[in-house]
Amino acid sequence: MLGWVSVGAQLAPSPLVHSGGMGPAAITLPSTVPHTPGRRTRSRGAAPVLAVVLACVAAILSRRSVRRVEVHGHSMAPTFLPGDRLVVMRRPIGAPSLPAVGAVVAVRDPRERSRILVKRVAGVDRAARTVEILGDAPRASTDSRTFGPVPTASVVGTVVYRYAPVGRTGPGPWSREYDLP
Repeated sequence: MLGWVSVGAQLAPSPLVHSGGMGPAAITLPSTVPHTPGRRTRSRGAAPVLAVVLACVAAILSRRSVRRVEVHGHSMAPTFLPGDRLVVMRRPIGAPSLPAVGAVVAVRDPRERSRILVKRVAGVDRAARTVEILGDAPRASTDSRTFGPVPTASVVGTVVYRYAPVGRTGPGPWSREYDLP
């Protein structure tokens, strides 16, 4: 007895096989995938759905965990100059919740929350959960010397990479002497 089986976009003739346990009138198509006893098989439609879900989750997490910032002003000179473009990474899961002294961080300005400041961590008060932030150029910087320590909740993330301008790109961390001649 012959039946028809879909092969790609075409139909091809295939012998029908009697299945032994379903009775003499039951006829099934031969399996194209060998069955391994004790092993579960997945639906072929689940893989694309899973891939789409994982891609959506990755996109949401990447938006929340990575941010780009452009430097305005000379408060972090010579490390960062106006026009430098930086990648800021939020604290990954499992990392210490307080930034390290010497790290360059992006912080919400306590006077104007919509503004982001790029400064170096000068001190951490674990009990009060605050950080003291200072610019590398004290005369050009408005920082904790002006408004005091900021809560750790105001820290947007750590600066991990400078991606522009060409010729000044590269990963951190940056010491105070990074760009000195």
